[in-house]
Amino acid sequence: MKPLLKKITNPFLLYVLIVLGVSVPVYYVVIDGIWKSELDEHNKIIVEKTAFELNGLQLSDDKLQHSIAIWNSIQPSTDIRKLGTNDSGKDSIYTIEKQKSYVAHENIDRFRCLSTVVQINGSPYRFTVETNIEESIETIAAIAATTLFFFIMLVLGILILSRRISTKVWAPFRDTVEKLKSFNLNSQHQITFQQTDTIEFHELNQSLEKLLKKM
Repeated sequence: MKPLLKKITNPFLLYVLIVLGVSVPVYYVVIDGIWKSELDEHNKIIVEKTAFELNGLQLSDDKLQHSIAIWNSIQPSTDIRKLGTNDSGKDSIYTIEKQKSYVAHENIDRFRCLSTVVQINGSPYRFTVETNIEESIETIAAIAATTLFFFIMLVLGILILSRRISTKVWAPFRDTVEKLKSFNLNSQHQITFQQTDTIEFHELNQSLEKLLKKM
């Protein structure tokens, strides 16, 4: 047999635990989607700004090719190439995983990529830009840890408050039970139950008083 308080509290805590467990993957999907959307916008801005700046220089074809070669060498996250004959000219947005080129040990990162066609000096170029999205995992981990912390605080608060409140609220009921245990019908002694402002306990005491008077 279990106390009434545990029968009420345990299902509630189990429900909260299930919601917390479900919320973690939901956090991941939602935040990862938002992160990717923001990075897609970021990549688009880089492409548009770079193309605008290169067009603004009004370089000759030779100087333009030289500038693009320098740009590709100092910006490993971007690549500008003349549009090939077999290139369909379609834009693409995708996610890839690859090893960091500047570290010796294995270190795989995720990258959000945008590949689009831009016009530079009147000629089409395939512009590809990659942005690291590994930070989303740290963000999700931080949110999950924060959620877990507040879940623990919530559970502890519920347990402490439930025990304190139950001690006060259930006091009239416990008093009634104890008086009934000690009641002896042969003693002809009338029981006076403790006054309570809880409707259910008040109605219970009234019913018991009427029953005992009839007996």
